[in-house]
Amino acid sequence: MDYFLTDEQQEIRALARQIAEEKVKPVRAELDEKEEFPWEIMKTLAQADLFGLYIPEEYGGFGGGSFDNCLAIEELSKACIGVSVSFAASGLGAYPILLYGNDEQKKKYLPRIASGQSLAAFGLTEANAGSDAGGTATTAVLDGNEYILNGTKQWITNGGEAEIYSVIAMTNPSRGGRGASAFVVEKGTPGFSFGKKEKKMGIRSSATTELVFENCRIPKENLLGREGVGFMVAMRTLDKSRPGIGAQAVGLAAGALEESVNYARERRQFGSPIISFQAVQHMLADMATQTEAARALVYAVARYLDSDPKEISKASAMSKLFSSDVAMKVTVDAVQILGGYGYMREYPVEKMMRDAKILQIYEGTNQIQRNVIGAALIKEAAGKKA
Repeated sequence: MDYFLTDEQQEIRALARQIAEEKVKPVRAELDEKEEFPWEIMKTLAQADLFGLYIPEEYGGFGGGSFDNCLAIEELSKACIGVSVSFAASGLGAYPILLYGNDEQKKKYLPRIASGQSLAAFGLTEANAGSDAGGTATTAVLDGNEYILNGTKQWITNGGEAEIYSVIAMTNPSRGGRGASAFVVEKGTPGFSFGKKEKKMGIRSSATTELVFENCRIPKENLLGREGVGFMVAMRTLDKSRPGIGAQAVGLAAGALEESVNYARERRQFGSPIISFQAVQHMLADMATQTEAARALVYAVARYLDSDPKEISKASAMSKLFSSDVAMKVTVDAVQILGGYGYMREYPVEKMMRDAKILQIYEGTNQIQRNVIGAALIKEAAGKKA
């Protein structure tokens, strides 16, 4: 479908597609097998100025928005979401600074992220705090002109590879979620180290590690916003970033669909290409329809976010929920269409199906997305009655 992209947006998409075809596809299987972080590809994306798509021009970015970023993420995801999440997660780490940082903090960190000189990461999840951000146990205690951080963050994308970390910690644990605050912590700060690198079912080329804080001292100037707004920082950040997960899902589904169509045209059974069989055609038709529906929703939500509305949680959650469920179904169907070959590592759909599962889990499980949508519907209904 024609989504009426501007000339600049068409250039963004074409550039990301070229990088996906020329740089990502040839090495995606090797990166997955070796669980190797795609640094060379990150450097290529930096040289193409794609890291700054959503960052204002005054801080070294392109000056675009969520939609521009989603276009790049989608194209990269057609080839490999292990690569695309390494790119997208830098935006996840940048959003707290973009949304809540003061001008000095933005000038210090955003140009480094926009240029690709430094990757960013977001430290929210812990052993007992993920969907329940109020369960955060990492603490930040003010001592003179410094905060002292103690605690461990878990399953952090880009952990160990990123240079700039936006971290949620409790400054007043007695207040629960309202006692959380947000900070910027730089790699190399004494007392800040990394735990084990996780071995995962999918997205194996991305780095997922623990962040460990042991009496880690950071300047009080590294506080984002003010004390007590950490939960709000986290929620607004996720609202902004979830369409990016949707774009990963759309790209992954589109990539799996393409592989399925190509295979079905070549594979012959009973003397005919299997694409001539109605059963296969119907599967492909459903895959194509679901992928296009997911794309339409993600694009609409991303454009809506760029209009700077007051309330974005429901739409953002919908874009992540629907598209990631589609990606899971489409990749499972892709393996089915390829049959025995689809189950083998020689063909990319095996990896695509493994990769797809994480989309239903990270940045808020799809059950949490349904909670968010449901809560918004209750609030809207109450407002109409009032």
